[in-house]
Amino acid sequence: MSEPSAIFADDVLDGQVAVVTGGGTGLGLAAAAELVRCGARVVIAGRRLKVLDAAVAELGSRATAVAADIRTDEGAEAIVHAALDRHGRLDVLVNNAGGQYFVPAEATPIKGWRAVHRLNLEGTERMARAAYELAFRPAAAGTVLNVTLSPHHGLAGMTHSSAARAAIEGLTRALAREWAPVNVIALAAGHFLTDALAKYPESVQAQAARSVPLGRLGRPEEHAWLVALCATPLGSALSGAVLTLDGARDNWFGPWPPAALLMDGEVPTEARGGG
Repeated sequence: MSEPSAIFADDVLDGQVAVVTGGGTGLGLAAAAELVRCGARVVIAGRRLKVLDAAVAELGSRATAVAADIRTDEGAEAIVHAALDRHGRLDVLVNNAGGQYFVPAEATPIKGWRAVHRLNLEGTERMARAAYELAFRPAAAGTVLNVTLSPHHGLAGMTHSSAARAAIEGLTRALAREWAPVNVIALAAGHFLTDALAKYPESVQAQAARSVPLGRLGRPEEHAWLVALCATPLGSALSGAVLTLDGARDNWFGPWPPAALLMDGEVPTEARGGG
């Protein structure tokens, strides 16, 4: 990649090696790109080699790919071994892979519940454990970044994912205590304009944006900046934290501003007396 980072020095992560699961598309690809821009060597992982190869062609020579399934111990270990075999070390694991689907809570089949938890929660735990056992514990250093979701007051129509993501945040806090000095941080992502959302009509995108008090969807590079920041030495001070990046959506439920607050289409401003 030729363009530099918009906010970080080119070599801020020079010498570091990162693994990004689900790194072939969306927020995972954006995170991998920013890590590359900051000087890191990156291994992106996923199940679709064709998608991964296309991403590597975009990311450049500092990136390589490995096709493996994080839902199995063998797959998780293969991903970590790929980083160690190719680069001799692993410094950062970005647990980005995940997924869910819309279904009413009472209609969620046990098979679907288990599938979502196996990918999101168990896959995250497997990757974190493999990275810790094979790389981070021997080095007494490393950073695990677990990507979860915001808002935290529950995702209607996705109760299976709400439960799994909440469990990941609890796991993050516990591992940060048990695995110190390894850093373990959760990144709760709100609504971002990724390729997946861009496939929907503009009306759907606009409705999603109206649920964000900031008034817009997040940009993938903003999430990537947070990933890179946590990979710097500041990550040690953030271990155990859940960092929410969602334009204040976690603080509000529903469109902003609420209709009841509007006067002539505007939010009223209280008149205040002088000094």
